[in-house]
Amino acid sequence: MADFVPWYNDEHRHSGIRFVTPGERHNGEDIAILEQRKVVYEAARNEHPERWSGDIRNWDRPETVSLNPDKSDHQKKQEPTQNRN
Repeated sequence: MADFVPWYNDEHRHSGIRFVTPGERHNGEDIAILEQRKVVYEAARNEHPERWSGDIRNWDRPETVSLNPDKSDHQKKQEPTQNRN
């Protein structure tokens, strides 16, 4: 457990919080990380539009996060499926 907690909080990127670590989310570092990812994806799409069939991945910061959301609440809050490029 002593090795797991630091890995989980500071190294493992979670899909539910847009592939940042919980530590980055907690410290507010995710705001700059997600903005930079959006810039990179937009530049890649602009440089090679033929490689993109739709919008870029959604890199907007989720307003709320929860460890184990209630399934009925979680389903209501799901974002529409987007192309994952």
